[in-house]
Amino acid sequence: MLNYRHLHYFWVVVKEGGFARAAERLDMAVQTISAQVRELEKALGHQLLKPAGRGVAMTEAGQAAYARAEEIFQLGSTLHDEVREAASGTVARFAVGLTDGISKLAVHAMLAGVLDTPSLRLLCHEGEAEDLLAELAHHHLDLVLSSQPAPHNSNLRLSSERLIASPIDWYGPASVVRKTHIDHFPQCLASLPVLLPTGHSALRSRLDRWFEAADIRPRIAGEFEDSAVMMLFASRGMGVFPLAAFGAERDEPMHRSLRWLGRSPEVKEEIYAIVSRRGRHHPLTQKVLSAAHA
Repeated sequence: MLNYRHLHYFWVVVKEGGFARAAERLDMAVQTISAQVRELEKALGHQLLKPAGRGVAMTEAGQAAYARAEEIFQLGSTLHDEVREAASGTVARFAVGLTDGISKLAVHAMLAGVLDTPSLRLLCHEGEAEDLLAELAHHHLDLVLSSQPAPHNSNLRLSSERLIASPIDWYGPASVVRKTHIDHFPQCLASLPVLLPTGHSALRSRLDRWFEAADIRPRIAGEFEDSAVMMLFASRGMGVFPLAAFGAERDEPMHRSLRWLGRSPEVKEEIYAIVSRRGRHHPLTQKVLSAAHA
């Protein structure tokens, strides 16, 4: 068994930049901390620290150990509050993963039904699908919303449900979008500055196929991983951009700052709910799934 006290001493030494400052922080003798770190190195079978001037530096093995220690002690710092909240039953914790490029307005619309939950603590994590699915499989997340279903991997034991398949609307600032553009949609996309999701997005591949079928060569002014950032740049006059109709139609402030250009009904923004066996039974996950299928 790993001795976590030894690991903590090592972590503090790195944080403080040396044994002397770590000893001050922990109110312990330098020799004691040094001996405990040597015990950790002995247990792991690798040197973790090496002399560097008046302090110490991490070896490559030490960097790996420190990265894991950082995760462990950050999680540990939240343990007291989470246990207290669970025991009191006063907080409804709901951790949701959002894959890069997914429409934030659509996500907000899908989660709207849980936002009035008493004592809700909603945790939204955005990242690459692979990383989020690993977090879901280890029960660090209750639900992942993704533009693609989970890959077939029996080891992860995850399941997917398509929540929406929304047509795509195009918007742009009034300084860019004119009536003549609306009248000549979608061919006008060949002359207007166009903002698009980056190539790793599932929506981007659908848009590229649609452009090719319509014989349109868009004038691409920017590519964005985050749809909210793309919308922000569009609202500042950079160009027109695609957005799932689902969710956008519920957002009145957006309509005041942007002008509708046209719709691409052949292109769909798909959003899937991905759950683990345990996460499926979370009451807020069930509420999201039920609302989407209602």
